[in-house]
Amino acid sequence: QVQLVESGGGLVQAGGSLRLSCTASGTTFRFIAIAWYRQAPGARRELVARISSAGITNYADSVKGRFTISRDNAKNTVYLQMNSLKPEDTAVYYCNCNWLTTDYWGQGTHVTVSS
Repeated sequence: QVQLVESGGGLVQAGGSLRLSCTASGTTFRFIAIAWYRQAPGARRELVARISSAGITNYADSVKGRFTISRDNAKNTVYLQMNSLKPEDTAVYYCNCNWLTTDYWGQGTHVTVSS
């Protein structure tokens, strides 16, 4: 069983920054890829960024150049640094991993960007 716990969400003005954290337990963290997804009201959940066990990253086009995903294996934590936030970034952000063919999700953290 894998547990993922997100934190760091909140309310920020457009142009501001937030850093989300996802801390994992119940698995050998350094061997797994971690992804951030988000879901806006009335919209489908979408992939925001992903980091592999080797530290290879990929991003949705909508956040490239503004968001940075990173990991600290010593702390079992993945971060999502979000800069130049826009109102359209408002969503619930979820941490995700796949371990032994099972998908695991955190409870989500709310990010609200005001204009």
